[in-house]
Amino acid sequence: MGAKITFFPVANGDMTLIRLADTRVTTILIDIKIRKPADDTPDVAAQLRKRLQYDAKNRPFVDVFLLSHPDQDHILGLQKHFWLGRPEDYPDDDKKASERRIIIREIWSSPMVFRRHEKNNHVLCQDAKDFATEVRRRVKHWKANRTAGPGNRLLILGEDEGNKTDDLQEILIKTGETLDRIGGESFSSLFSAILLAPAPRQDDELEEKLSKNNSSVILRMKIFAAKGSANHVKFLSGGDAGVVIWERMWDNYKNEPEVLEYDLLQAPHHCSWRSLSYDSWSDKQDEAKVCEGAREALSQALDGATIVSSSAKIVDDDNDPPCIRAKTEYKSILRSVDGAFLCTGDDKAGNETELEIQPNGKLVRVVVGALAAGLSVAAAAAPRAGKQ
Repeated sequence: MGAKITFFPVANGDMTLIRLADTRVTTILIDIKIRKPADDTPDVAAQLRKRLQYDAKNRPFVDVFLLSHPDQDHILGLQKHFWLGRPEDYPDDDKKASERRIIIREIWSSPMVFRRHEKNNHVLCQDAKDFATEVRRRVKHWKANRTAGPGNRLLILGEDEGNKTDDLQEILIKTGETLDRIGGESFSSLFSAILLAPAPRQDDELEEKLSKNNSSVILRMKIFAAKGSANHVKFLSGGDAGVVIWERMWDNYKNEPEVLEYDLLQAPHHCSWRSLSYDSWSDKQDEAKVCEGAREALSQALDGATIVSSSAKIVDDDNDPPCIRAKTEYKSILRSVDGAFLCTGDDKAGNETELEIQPNGKLVRVVVGALAAGLSVAAAAAPRAGKQ
């Protein structure tokens, strides 16, 4: 089986599962937004669970959970669907397998994301508070033992200010460094990622801008078609990173644009105009100007690239996110590379948007619920729908 990337239909929010191409199918979950299912709300918890592995005690798990930033639309449902606490205290073994909370074997978390949230006086939702408590528990466990097993593991993404992470160097990935280990083991033949953001503390003026834009974890990943294969997909994921961050990305890497290259981009902030412009779309409409630096950062699409908007259906109105003008810009970026723009909200049946990496390194869309959605199998499976 090739590696797969699944974008769940969570309306305006993020929930993305990466399944690597190893025999045990290592999983990396980026953000969650799990609401109570209803007629217009797909059961994404069930969609996720059918893709997970179970351990020797028949407990569902993800190998890694990465929180890009602690807004509710990226963390909703954590406490209800995931076990937070010591693995030895897991209480759900007497429940049906479908009702057992999911164990997070390893957490990837950024202290600067929370630091900037606090400084801007943003109120954390309960799930975000619970996540922060679990991270602190795992940090305490590491400091006491200098090692950690599944359910206690943690990687810190980016240095905290005030030397607060100086004694965590063994589990720290600094901005600009490559991350290629999971569970303490090297996964370089299957997965690697460059940590592009959040940056360490900046000068006061820039720091204020970063806090206002809810600085998110940005990773540019390489996901390999198979173990030992040279063929891979470059996936750029940036949470809700705003225009000032993408403009800064271009300032940093315009002489090394390959760092920002992608075969797959998750449109930042649910296809928000605010990731491409300092101007308000609802206020200025067609007079709103694109920030050229931010657009350049998000324009490093490779041949046949795919951009996915994890959002509600994008229509021509004043909403932002998602924003019709942002969609237009992304489709313009893709035109020269014969790429495809997809939106999770376009599937009327609430099916997942799933892409598989072929042995040649190309992305192909997987058929998920095609008949329920009223599509032909051929149409659902087509990797491209012509120039966008």
